[in-house]
Amino acid sequence: MHAGTPSPDPPGLLETHVSTVVLLGDAAYKIKKAVTTPYLDWSELDQRRRACHREVELNQRFAPDVYRGVAEVVGPDGQVCEYMVVMRRLPEHARLSRLVRAGSDTSGPLREVAGLVAGVHAGAQEDRREDGPGGLDAIRSRWRENLDALAAHGASGTVSAGTLERVRAQAEAYLDGCAEAFADRRRRGRVRDGHGDLLADDIFVLDDGVRVLDCLEFDDSLRVGDVLGDVAFLAMDLERIGAPAAGARFLADYRKITGDDWPAGLAHHWIAYRASVRSKVAALRHDQGDRDAGRQADALLALSHAHLELARPRLVLVGGLPGTGKTTTAAGLARALGWERLSSDEVRHSPAFSGGSQKRGSDYRSDLYRPEVTDRVYQELIARAAAHLSHGRSVVVDASWTAEPQRVAAAEAARAAHGELVQINCWLDPRVADERIEGRRRSGAGDSDATPQIAAAMRADADDWPGAHVLDTAGPVDAVVDAARSVAYPRWSEDLLARP
Repeated sequence: MHAGTPSPDPPGLLETHVSTVVLLGDAAYKIKKAVTTPYLDWSELDQRRRACHREVELNQRFAPDVYRGVAEVVGPDGQVCEYMVVMRRLPEHARLSRLVRAGSDTSGPLREVAGLVAGVHAGAQEDRREDGPGGLDAIRSRWRENLDALAAHGASGTVSAGTLERVRAQAEAYLDGCAEAFADRRRRGRVRDGHGDLLADDIFVLDDGVRVLDCLEFDDSLRVGDVLGDVAFLAMDLERIGAPAAGARFLADYRKITGDDWPAGLAHHWIAYRASVRSKVAALRHDQGDRDAGRQADALLALSHAHLELARPRLVLVGGLPGTGKTTTAAGLARALGWERLSSDEVRHSPAFSGGSQKRGSDYRSDLYRPEVTDRVYQELIARAAAHLSHGRSVVVDASWTAEPQRVAAAEAARAAHGELVQINCWLDPRVADERIEGRRRSGAGDSDATPQIAAAMRADADDWPGAHVLDTAGPVDAVVDAARSVAYPRWSEDLLARP
């Protein structure tokens, strides 16, 4: 439908917990309710007047031809008794949510939405303040306010009290363990003014392009934040209405358009946060008499819980004796999941450890394999892994991991980041492993200096590894990597958003 075309839809009335919208002909008239909630106060007429003007000003960034202005409602006494936002009415059948539910191809419109939102973000001023809306304290405060508001609904049974407490613990743990992820986004200028309430119901797909309506106008501090958190709102909402793949494509489109980058876990965090926000809103609607809203609030809280599980950074130790395929498995796993990869061989042969010498076949526990050098290699590996985890990035570490103290140190790094430790011990028949080692040495492939004799000595010295998943690496590489992936990351996550 093009601009100026009369709406074929009949007159109607739409109502939210804070607004009433009257639909007449080609116009929509939005009236603010005289309500006070935990996050806004529109109890006075002048407050509603200011809110109407602010809504028009902010939404014209996204849909200038839709928001026409603010009208006064005059009572019988000739006095202004109310204000309303006057909008161009858009057809119901063009709502993105309806198109998604109908199974329409929305890939093009979603790319357009990504470009529109990216343009608004690009034109907004950066907020690099540590004590600003993108700072850790502000993010933590918003989480707590949402969950505190839901607490009464947990007590009444509207939402699951158990899920609520798990979400609270998970959110706090992520903020504590991955603080550098938020600091990095802020330092890179990713905290900006945006939409703040990007929902599929408020996006319309017209013949002449998309229109994005109804940004959050009542509190600037809730609208300013990480741009990833802004677009994550729509990703969450698309998943809520049954289109997780569309949400994933939308995030990918935004990433491509902007050149932005983020750890997959951070996207999961923001999706979880947005789900908690909508859970709170649904719970408020339930209080106002919407029976179905209680079920929606509980489902949204469960969605928040699921994404917080996926947000946790993972430290994956891929170990095993020489020739067992641990390097191939670790590389394939990191590539499949889009995670960081660290290698003991690469660290050991770096100039900092080797002094720039060429690779050489060392005897067991000599030269670059002296115990003190090996200890330093693992300390460096764990330090690098800890840095990745603090930024919310999952990491795969390729090393033998035959000594228990080194595994204990790695576990401590995972705990410090409130992350998950995954331990995979690659196993292969020693005779087959020796054949692989000899073949690798003849071809000169890789950084490993191992020989069958070194492998035998390491096997004799290796500590038990009872906490590891033993992975048989005798099969095809793709099958082995797929099995490792099943251990490292839950399979059900493949149906969720922000997949790496």
